[in-house]
Amino acid sequence: MNIHGFDFHTGYLDRKAQEELVDCLRQIVQKAPFFRPQMPRTGKPFSVEMTSAGPLGWVCDKRNGYRYQNFHPATENPWPPMPGVLLSVWQDLTGYDKLPECCLINLYRGEKPKMGLHRDQDEHDLDAPVVSISLGDTAVFRMGGKNRSDPTRSIKLNSGDAVTFGGDARLNYHGIDRIITNSSTLLREGGRINLTLRRVNL
Repeated sequence: MNIHGFDFHTGYLDRKAQEELVDCLRQIVQKAPFFRPQMPRTGKPFSVEMTSAGPLGWVCDKRNGYRYQNFHPATENPWPPMPGVLLSVWQDLTGYDKLPECCLINLYRGEKPKMGLHRDQDEHDLDAPVVSISLGDTAVFRMGGKNRSDPTRSIKLNSGDAVTFGGDARLNYHGIDRIITNSSTLLREGGRINLTLRRVNL
């Protein structure tokens, strides 16, 4: 996929690195359990569950809409620290001079989970790239352009793949059409986990 600013790092994490990262995530989820956000206008629940690590977490609900905040919406505790391995991934793939402040953790599991076309635009620092890491079942990822109506192209994201959105691609629309069930043995209960590293503040 030849889009300036969109870089696809196939097989970035080997199996051992993936397993070690999953172990880190289990510890995070013990402190900050997965929750299901709600759409801001309708209150309809997302088809994916979420949690976060780092100083800030991304949340959404009918009352206050899309936002970052420094505490878990259910426990009201601060988000767990971001694992050092993810900070290393950020530095390796971006070279950006500021560290990410949010690792958004999306769990795709259950009845046909997906993520509609959207763009990451709630951050103040839009010069910072976004890094996405895939773990578990393969996802059919759709990448579009600056407008929701622009043509889109699809690629498969396998466990261990990483992508970065920066430069001209930073505000491109993208989404997940579907998950290919049982295409990976990484996660004990199946499904897919997506980690998105984001710098929020200038």
